[in-house]
Amino acid sequence: MTLTAEDTFQHLLIDGTWQHAANARTYTAQDPFTGEVASQAAAATAEDVGLAVDAAQRAFPAWAALTPGERRHILWTAAEKIEARSDEISQAIAAEMGGPASWGHYNTTVLAESFRYAAGAVHEALTGEVIPSETPGRISIAIRKPAGVVACMVPWNAPALLVGNSVPYALAVGDTVVMKASEQTPRTHGLIAECLTEAGPPEGVYNLVTNAPTDAPAVVDALIAHPAVRRVHFTGSTRVGRIIARKAAAHLKRVILELGGKAPLLVLADADLDQAVRAAAFGSFANSGQGCIITERIIVDRTIAEEFTRRLATLATTLIYGDGRDPQTVLGPLVGPDSIGRLSGLVQEAVAGGARLLTGGAADGPCFAPTVLADVTSDMRAWREESFGPIVSVAVADGPEGALRMANDTDYGLSAAIFTRNIPLALDLAKRIDVGMCHINGTTLDGEPQVPFGGVKGSGYGKSGGRAGLQEFTELQWITIEGPQPPVHPIAE
Repeated sequence: MTLTAEDTFQHLLIDGTWQHAANARTYTAQDPFTGEVASQAAAATAEDVGLAVDAAQRAFPAWAALTPGERRHILWTAAEKIEARSDEISQAIAAEMGGPASWGHYNTTVLAESFRYAAGAVHEALTGEVIPSETPGRISIAIRKPAGVVACMVPWNAPALLVGNSVPYALAVGDTVVMKASEQTPRTHGLIAECLTEAGPPEGVYNLVTNAPTDAPAVVDALIAHPAVRRVHFTGSTRVGRIIARKAAAHLKRVILELGGKAPLLVLADADLDQAVRAAAFGSFANSGQGCIITERIIVDRTIAEEFTRRLATLATTLIYGDGRDPQTVLGPLVGPDSIGRLSGLVQEAVAGGARLLTGGAADGPCFAPTVLADVTSDMRAWREESFGPIVSVAVADGPEGALRMANDTDYGLSAAIFTRNIPLALDLAKRIDVGMCHINGTTLDGEPQVPFGGVKGSGYGKSGGRAGLQEFTELQWITIEGPQPPVHPIAE
């Protein structure tokens, strides 16, 4: 399918109307593999943001007042629309961020399931509780109610999947949404917006703004500062997350931050090596390593380290990388030349410091070969900095406690994995790893719509998914009803 200029142009969606930016400006996003224009989009200004939030604010009372079943029907329909346009969305993902077809379809599958989960949880999301009171005859209850307008800022690396970490949950509880698309993937996010509008929500319930990279600070400032915005959900780097947190704090806005990671995978002496190697390869190299829960550090018991690293390096050499539109491609390009320069620097510095380069380590056009570094030490940037690329660092530990100390020696705390046949030991270690999520005999790259997803330390705070994620978008209110015997008010008696 050849995309036309009209196919790849993305308008703003404000109050149910597709429109140009107020000043009619546009910008282009480049295909990371070819360097050609992948899409063109409206370059929103702070004025456009204000219009979008105003529309969401006007739509909020009626949307919140709908019965849960009415919202459920719209969310379920959205899931069906997304599935029906999976091929089209996947093509946009390949053009805008380089992901192969398998990555695009995985994104749409997970997004559809997130909408289905949210649809099924519309009653649970607002379920409160009765609280026993010390006052005779009093009924004391806590209710959950929608918070208001939610600003959702979605990244490019899993552009459909990560819409599902905020938008369906906010809509399920009765909030309205203004979604800021990634500057790299405006058309992908626009196609998802089309699916949502086709599902039939009232005008203004869901709004989409796209912006040029140079306008991002002003657009974000306008979103956070608008008085009607009551929640901010941001997925992105820790550096930008700190900025978002400071801005939100100045306005007393609650924020959910899904930030960077440096996920450790612990391979203990009794691990099933075949299973561990496969999980490590998938966790390290999927989506060319461009993800916050990608396996970045592998900590292997000294007794099996050489065998493990040999197998992992051998497997890495078999992975086909290139144009995401090629059916044979497993790993697509990196998002831009800056990423290649950063990864090259991490590898060169590590090797100069004594690390062994077992495979990869160099760019091939816009791609970076799957890379395995052994004998990496904690003073190397490859060990401490999030690479966001297909590079994995391997270090040796002596016993489970040594592996645990190394795993916790990081500013991040998002995901981790442990491979061992000793499940009680693994469970004990999992409880002591400073992460929001830990998988025993599984990959760090994991998530499901019904589970709490989120991290600690430099990986952010707040949760997406499951009951915890739903509750992030609600307000908890205490209500009392006095009994037949009026309470005593000493001052007035």
